[in-house]
Amino acid sequence: MPAHPPTPLPTLSRRADSLGTENAFVVLAEVNALIRAGRDVISFCIGQPDFATPTHIQDAAIAAIRGGKHGYTPSAGIDELRAAAAASMSKLRGLDITPDEVVVGAGAKPFIAYAIASVTDHGAGDEVIFPVPGFPIYESQCKALGAVPVGLPLRESRRFAFDPDELASRITPRTKLLILNTPHNPTGGLLTRQDLEAIAEVLRRHEQVWIYADEIYSKLVYQDENSSGSFQSIAALPGMRERTIISDGASKTYAMTGWRIGFTANRRLAPVFTRWITNTESCATQISQWAAVQALNGPQDEADAMRERFRARRDLIVRLLNAVPGFSCASPGGAFYAWPNVTEACALIGAADSEELRKRLLHEAGVAVLADIHFGPRVEGDGQHIRFSYAASESAIEQGVARIADFIKRQSRDTARSPRT
Repeated sequence: MPAHPPTPLPTLSRRADSLGTENAFVVLAEVNALIRAGRDVISFCIGQPDFATPTHIQDAAIAAIRGGKHGYTPSAGIDELRAAAAASMSKLRGLDITPDEVVVGAGAKPFIAYAIASVTDHGAGDEVIFPVPGFPIYESQCKALGAVPVGLPLRESRRFAFDPDELASRITPRTKLLILNTPHNPTGGLLTRQDLEAIAEVLRRHEQVWIYADEIYSKLVYQDENSSGSFQSIAALPGMRERTIISDGASKTYAMTGWRIGFTANRRLAPVFTRWITNTESCATQISQWAAVQALNGPQDEADAMRERFRARRDLIVRLLNAVPGFSCASPGGAFYAWPNVTEACALIGAADSEELRKRLLHEAGVAVLADIHFGPRVEGDGQHIRFSYAASESAIEQGVARIADFIKRQSRDTARSPRT
């Protein structure tokens, strides 16, 4: 029979065509392809703990499986986990959060979309202010949900904290949501109480603005001479709690990224988020919920030990990066990311920008990192940066940074010897 020409497929929506992504996963796919081809690559591109989930948490999941806890749960989550999350969030923030304010989801990430969809109207010109650099899903979800994304630059000179004057200048009558992230991805910056009080003072003049407090790294804060202080939440400030959506979860603190458990707290929006979950994921997996109960209520020794390992790794990678020619790296106050300024390194090797440096490090030095442009447009006047996730072994950190230093030195000599045109 004669072959029929392929039938054209129906078109996709503009929303689908413009949907952004999380570039760490794009780079990871590139890294994995190189590894499958036999290349030796040390990767610092994914932000997830390299530790195993603590054994007592695994045991709770196994007990749930064997106990027949296989079915749907209420969309807001099992009562035991809502109570455990309320107690955990209350203790850390000095608040009195009740279980009925808490909604459990399949990770903290879906709540970004639920929050934007709940406080903005599609195509109405409603605006969402978010940090730049920042988690790329903030902007992509704004665009997908028909809100107007408004980036607020975080500058190295301010420890990557919001400038309250710049914040005030970006708020308009159409501003509906402000996204805060502390400790911050990708810089590791930590907002102090003074920073938050300045932000709150601006917001008190704009009662229409909700706050999405992305605090997924809240328990990964390093209180020492290299840090700007302890974890602080804007929800604890006068007049802020009722309008703040607190977002947290089990992924980063307990090495449970693949278990997909996150939770939020806000009394007004809890029933709305519950309906979103009913409409989308139905509920977080029951097995993971029981594991998370044990994570929050059980022994914290292993979580504390992981945090101390991250602190040691932070100190190691900052010291090593600052010894690399052309690198300058401030010590992050939380999370597990380093954000060195590589402006001089780019000049030394003749790289046009941080993205060219990133590609050359991957293909010529065998080291995978992310460039600043993977986290939004580059902040004008703030130079070039790359991100390291130091959720990697001490050996990997030492070897990876040594490769980078050797590469920069070698390429600097080659660039210096090249004839000028």
